Amino acid sequence: MRPWEDGPQPSAPDATQFIPRIPGGQVGTRWPTADPDFLRPYDQLATQVMPRVTAGPLVHIPGTTGEQPVTAPKPTSLGRASGRMAIASLISRITGFLWKLLLVYAIGQGMANDSFNVANTFPNIVFELLLGGVLASVVVPLLVRSQDDKDGGIAYAQRLMTVALTLLLVGTVLAVIAAPLFTSLYVDKSSANANPALATAFAYLLLPEIFFYGLFALVSAVLNAKNIFSPTAWAPVVNNLVVIVTILVVWVMPGEISLNPVKMSDPKLLTLGLGVTFGIVAQALMLIPPLLRSGFRFKWRWGIDKRMKEFGGLALWILGYVAVSQLGYIANTRVLTAGTAGGVTAYSNAWLLFQLPYGVIGVSLLTAIMPRMSRAAADGDTKKLVGDLSYASRISTVMLLPISAVMTIIGSSVGIALFTVGKGSLASADRLGGALAISAFALLPYALVMLQMRVFYAMKDARTPTLIMIAMTAVKIPLLFLTPKLLDADHIVLGAMMVNALTFVVGAVLGQVWLWVTLGNLRSKRVLGVILFTVVASALGVAAALGVGYLVPSSLGTTLQAWIKLILQGTVGLVVSFGVLMALKVEEIAPATARITRLIRR
Repeated sequence: MRPWEDGPQPSAPDATQFIPRIPGGQVGTRWPTADPDFLRPYDQLATQVMPRVTAGPLVHIPGTTGEQPVTAPKPTSLGRASGRMAIASLISRITGFLWKLLLVYAIGQGMANDSFNVANTFPNIVFELLLGGVLASVVVPLLVRSQDDKDGGIAYAQRLMTVALTLLLVGTVLAVIAAPLFTSLYVDKSSANANPALATAFAYLLLPEIFFYGLFALVSAVLNAKNIFSPTAWAPVVNNLVVIVTILVVWVMPGEISLNPVKMSDPKLLTLGLGVTFGIVAQALMLIPPLLRSGFRFKWRWGIDKRMKEFGGLALWILGYVAVSQLGYIANTRVLTAGTAGGVTAYSNAWLLFQLPYGVIGVSLLTAIMPRMSRAAADGDTKKLVGDLSYASRISTVMLLPISAVMTIIGSSVGIALFTVGKGSLASADRLGGALAISAFALLPYALVMLQMRVFYAMKDARTPTLIMIAMTAVKIPLLFLTPKLLDADHIVLGAMMVNALTFVVGAVLGQVWLWVTLGNLRSKRVLGVILFTVVASALGVAAALGVGYLVPSSLGTTLQAWIKLILQGTVGLVVSFGVLMALKVEEIAPATARITRLIRR
């Protein structure tokens, strides 16, 4: 007799009994309240992640017979962890954007800001080439798996940190020495709108950040593997606050940054460069106390663990991924520096605004769900891995697609409202807003690409993301070099943002196809259904936003009109979009609405 058929139950007390599944919802509901991937309610899926089960000691409890197992620790809540990180990430993104905004007010959007932005990317580039991509996508899965060791993975983590810190120290010294080479690679020296000497001067001051970026990432990886997320989410806020204070000091200092000749002794140049570097130092050092409280103690442990070979193989592919992506970035920067002065700054700030919704929603979700996906992949549980992928894709869709649609409408208003204060100009602000609006459609594809990469890395597959990045870059570079041929110097930044957006659409499609080939059924029909409902809701939100925009009189002045449109169209567009999703009973919106309801009740 099959266990689900009616019949007499076994009479033996030790016999295994079948417990039927409790259906997740009533028959006839438009959207089932139980996820078909897991056969349990969405709210439980969204708020529960099971910790690694360890073989704990048995204890004897007085007054009982026999030994009783030690009570297991309370499971870590993915929803609570994700919620706390979302708040920290929101504040981090806001403060990060604030210091970018203040920098425009303090030194303008011209050559000085362009030179700083180019140089400020060098530490990130070198860090990513040395270790960054590997740490984010490989180290956490391997650290999670090493927790099955007898010592809980401490020796493995110490060996890993020893090798990484040594590599970072050597790489940082070499990078500082090679600062002029970086500038010549990324800046078009033939352009009258670029200042390679100033970019090099900033690079000498900013490149020491590489070591502290690495230290922060290493400690973050250890903490995340232990399901400790809050300190790593709040540390960037400290960095941003240090930079904000630095820029305020630069703003009130007399004079301007010298452009010709460039002087390393320039007070404003030194204050800005050293202050920004100190922010990264503070960000890294902030994680040391929580690391010590977690029980981890670092000591230099030389030697190669057998899993380091696995790490090395994955690292080579990820290094290839980063190197290929940097080819696209080199082309992007050289094209921008060949255009009107301020193009690099406009692109950088537009990209920061573009990433803001993803940084709040996508990053917090991925950080919390990455250990769970790694554990599913390590256990060979394809169904659970696909379930996590499907769930994260649907949540990303319902949260990000309406935002991207509204960003298309309010992009120009965002640029004018925010970037015309201080030394910011109306023309540069309008160009920035246009770049944001023209690329907003790629917000969801961008989030999906980031999610897909994490799934591949959880499966210890670093080759496929590299191949996808090669395809994306092969599309990106020719289109980038085509933009100066088709557009005038003022609009090159718009073309660059559009090309970048299209690249992520290509990457999302390729990643989805590749995952389907690798994992089989991805529950794509369910994802497409959610996308369809969200597109309808977003279209209605856009229509409502456009309608209220016509009510704002043009006689108010450019800046005031932009502020009113930004607030009015943004609010109406989002309220209508998410209201329609709730009316359609799209179940994936439930975790977000439940969280908002709880916050309001508090």
